[in-house]
Amino acid sequence: MSEQNYGLAWSEDFELGFERVDQQHKRIFELVRNLVKACTEGYDTKVLNDTLDFLVEYTVEHFNNEEEIQLLYNFPEYEQHKQLHEDFKVVVSEKVREFKENGSSEELSNSVNKIIVRWLINHIQGEDKKIGLYLRKMDVI
Repeated sequence: MSEQNYGLAWSEDFELGFERVDQQHKRIFELVRNLVKACTEGYDTKVLNDTLDFLVEYTVEHFNNEEEIQLLYNFPEYEQHKQLHEDFKVVVSEKVREFKENGSSEELSNSVNKIIVRWLINHIQGEDKKIGLYLRKMDVI
């Protein structure tokens, strides 16, 4: 199976120009790709559980950092962006629950790939790009 089938591949097209956020996005891509690969290849339950837990923790940390930047520079769509983060946490929590109840499977891998991967790509290319454009206009980046 090719690496591309494991979810996200980082591209410069995703970069916002804010180094800390770009590095965090890259790390999230890597975590999700590894998770999809682990689900597909039927890795040990403990490894998958640890990966899911770390992904949730890391994503929450990233969202908090991104929200701090928005507040610091008075991003006008802060509340809407924060709500998108909250909605995503619910989706990821559901996948964690599903895994803990049913274990890894090709179905879970496909679900993670379809839902989480697509959300991340759409969010970074759409919503996070708005933050990058705003910060450029503010001459911050």
